[in-house]
Amino acid sequence: MKIRSKLAWTFILLLIFGITSISSYSILFIRDYLLEEGRAEMERDTRWLAVTAANLSDDENFEDRLLKTARTSGYQLAVYDSTGKLIDSYQSSDTTITPTQKLDAGIIESLKARDNLPLLPRNSDSEVLKSYIMLPDSTAGTVFLQAAQFKDQIYEPIKTIRWIIYYGMFISIGLVVIVSIWIARYVTKPITQIKDAAQDIADGDVDREIDINRSDEFGTLATSLNQMASKLRADTEQIKQFAEKQRQFFADITHEIRNPLHTISGALDMLELDELSEEKKDKYITTAKKQTERISHLFKDLKILQRYDSDEYFVERQEFDLADIARHMEDWYSDKAKDKGLELNIDQHSCKAVGDPGKIEQVMDNLISNALKYTNEGSVDVTYRAEDAEVTVAVEDTGIGISDEHLDRLFDRFYRTDKARSRDKGGTGLGLAVVKSILKGHGSDIHVESEVGEGTRFWFTLPKG
Repeated sequence: MKIRSKLAWTFILLLIFGITSISSYSILFIRDYLLEEGRAEMERDTRWLAVTAANLSDDENFEDRLLKTARTSGYQLAVYDSTGKLIDSYQSSDTTITPTQKLDAGIIESLKARDNLPLLPRNSDSEVLKSYIMLPDSTAGTVFLQAAQFKDQIYEPIKTIRWIIYYGMFISIGLVVIVSIWIARYVTKPITQIKDAAQDIADGDVDREIDINRSDEFGTLATSLNQMASKLRADTEQIKQFAEKQRQFFADITHEIRNPLHTISGALDMLELDELSEEKKDKYITTAKKQTERISHLFKDLKILQRYDSDEYFVERQEFDLADIARHMEDWYSDKAKDKGLELNIDQHSCKAVGDPGKIEQVMDNLISNALKYTNEGSVDVTYRAEDAEVTVAVEDTGIGISDEHLDRLFDRFYRTDKARSRDKGGTGLGLAVVKSILKGHGSDIHVESEVGEGTRFWFTLPKG
């Protein structure tokens, strides 16, 4: 059974039970009230009948007058002598009530003790309500008077009231059924909408949204589910992008390793030839060494990236002097710059910064190496200066530059602006990705400005020492 049906039946049964209980209680209350009022009225009428009977003259018309009194009052009257024996009875209608043939001695004693007040025995099992009174003055040998009537006469108004209550109850039950079904539909409609939307989202339809314009808890829940679906859409898109990058990453690793391995394999095959000259042997040995170094450098870069992804202690910060790194760069790349006819200008002044000197040196190494690699004429300038609480380090060249279409993905792993030329120059496609990872570990970032044919400027900041 659906929740809507359960809710509707719950409302219907609870309200029907409440209406039935209230109606039954009302009928019983009215019944008891009418009986009590009937008793009180019968006691008053009995006193009036006693006075009337006492004032009747003792002649042959006594019985006729008493019969008329009975019919006028609506009670059946019966008179008894001093011993409690029935003298005569007078019917008020065609319905006959069998009179008591002889009064109980206890009733007689009670009547005598009540000082002419009517006695109304409370016998709820009897169908007849009887009242007794002792006459003030004995008339025609009559001492006691009995007035009787059926309880149905007292309950007569309740029949109409009962049907009024029944009609009202049936109408109320009908309204309850209609209202309960409507309330159940109103309450469960958003639940059904939320359930259907959640099922669609679970089935993969992350674009599904719940349109519930309500300010209650259902509206809040719908808003939360819409936010969850939106977050799920973003996460799904991010996962897709990550999966694509992972696929490309492993494809690039395979390609990067396969090429030098093929070169090494070819060189080894050539070295096995007997007629190979010493000059050729040296050439193939040098080629194999270079490719081996290339693979070693590739795995070194991958190890750095892996540590950045998993090791929270990847960067060990300390205060160091950028002049020490600058001297190392001067020693490593001055000859290479001269060989290409380039001017290498590196700041040498002392400047304290906070970071991991080994990692920052690797950043500088990658940036200067790339600058020299892609600059054919002009200069490469390495500068650093302290400003307020930061030190800005920049590497600027007059090389070939980078077009705007490549800037957004320049720091992706294995991404190259020109794959063929990069491989020819011995690059792994991981240098700038390593730079970005190291600087992120320092809480910084790498920035780039470039114009095609004009040159490129890379720069980053470190805390001042």
